[in-house]
Amino acid sequence: MDPESEEDMDEETESGDDTQGGQVEKKAAAGSDKQPQTLNEANNNTDPLQQKRDRELSDSLEESVIYWQGNDEIPESLETAKKTLTEVMGLGSSFDVVFREMSFGGQPAALLFISGFAKDIILDEILKRLTYLTPEHLSADVFASFLREYIPHIQVETGELLSETINKVLTGISAIFIEGQSKVILMDTRSYPSRNPDEPSIERVVRGSRDGFTETLLTNVALVRRRVRDPGLKYEIHQVGRRTRTDVCVAYIDDIVDKTQVKAVTDKIKGVNLDGIPLADKQLEEIIVGGGWNPYPLVRYSERPDIVASHLLEGRVVVFVDTSPSVMVLPTTFFDLCQHAEENRQTPFMGTYLRWVRFIGIFCSMFLLPLWMLLVLHPELKPPMLDFIGPQKNVRIPILGQFLLVELGVDLLRMAAVHTPNPLGSAMGLIAAILVGDIAVQTGLFVNEVVLYMAVASIGMFATPSYELGLANRIVRLVLLLAVAAFQVPGFVIGSTVLIILLTIHRSYNSSYLWPFIPFNAKAMGEIILRQPVLYSKTRPSFNKTRDSTKMPPPAKGDEQS
Repeated sequence: MDPESEEDMDEETESGDDTQGGQVEKKAAAGSDKQPQTLNEANNNTDPLQQKRDRELSDSLEESVIYWQGNDEIPESLETAKKTLTEVMGLGSSFDVVFREMSFGGQPAALLFISGFAKDIILDEILKRLTYLTPEHLSADVFASFLREYIPHIQVETGELLSETINKVLTGISAIFIEGQSKVILMDTRSYPSRNPDEPSIERVVRGSRDGFTETLLTNVALVRRRVRDPGLKYEIHQVGRRTRTDVCVAYIDDIVDKTQVKAVTDKIKGVNLDGIPLADKQLEEIIVGGGWNPYPLVRYSERPDIVASHLLEGRVVVFVDTSPSVMVLPTTFFDLCQHAEENRQTPFMGTYLRWVRFIGIFCSMFLLPLWMLLVLHPELKPPMLDFIGPQKNVRIPILGQFLLVELGVDLLRMAAVHTPNPLGSAMGLIAAILVGDIAVQTGLFVNEVVLYMAVASIGMFATPSYELGLANRIVRLVLLLAVAAFQVPGFVIGSTVLIILLTIHRSYNSSYLWPFIPFNAKAMGEIILRQPVLYSKTRPSFNKTRDSTKMPPPAKGDEQS
């Protein structure tokens, strides 16, 4: 007998008497470039249930439920519901999915919940009440008896579709299935893992509240509702992602905000068709706002409830994303991103002073290094009082190379600081200051002024209230440095002009990014330059296109005469 005949006999022996299994083995052996199937794979292919699992190509939960039970209704049989949940929800294979079967007053029932989301105290009280039931307590309408009389909980509703029930259970809701009933009872017994609303590390203030947003959506909206007790404050909830189904909340004050803006935001959120947004607000921003490769942010992020409440009163739209401690505020402008809450926590005079110091720091972070390099390349441009500017000795590395190396070093330090444990942070700072900076100057690699001005520019970047704006300004600084090195004065002029043009055509939800500078609004620009007293600011920013533009009602006739 030749070798090929022996292989055919071995394949027929392994396949057994099952005809379908033999056909599968023959098909596998027909392709010479395929590996022979293992015994487990052959058994799986002969299992009709496994074959049905392999054929499933559902794109949504609704399609998956219909695939396994033929419709999306709540099955009246607990056994049928258990089988469907096993295939759709992973019951039995996922340890945190619980389907607790019980009997209350002789009526079979089952409780479905996620163990990590359920609040044990609430569920214990509900089950304790139900265990006291006897058959005499239940009327002909068992479902109504459970819902209205015997479940001592406030947030209770009914569910009629299995896919919606599963979605709500995955958010932390508990569901009671009752034998013979085509509805379920949904109870809000969830308790998410969360932390305390501590003060944000980025937006710290000397005076003011110490609470900040957390990763829990319910906590965040409550912090804002506490500050804006207006019945016009609306919270619209949406779910984004076919798999993650992340909760996204759009907040606005109904009688102030521009409804066209709200509709544009909600339409884009509803139009998102992705598996999910596990990185929360940043991914959602790229989807609904766009921006492409432009480094400048189109939304303002904040982790402070008082800042978000102030923007809501100005007519802005606020977007909360569950699992994110930062909130998106839109539309926004360049000058919005340059302001900090501390300026409004001081007197108008001191607030103006702090604002100007911050503006100077932001200007230095963008233009100080290119201007210094321009004056070094063209000493004739320096006025007599600035003759001291420029390197006093020659070094081995060109000026542009020094700047690029120092820029890279500062970025490495910034990234290292994020990943360095707190006890080692001080040691890392000493290493950077002494070993890297001082020794690099002493060995003749760098000029003293390069390190000095780079430190000033970095401080200005870190003083920028918006982290995203600080990073964008850093990119502008690098581009201007390269333009000055290549084209000197024309490079600086053309680069600065292109920057202003790009910021002018940059729009945040159809709002000018450089407002009130372009288009120019003298009154609004005055409020940017000088921090106005509260009673002097009587109108809302006009670029928001608010329905109600006044912050204070007009004085009564009696008040005007007096």
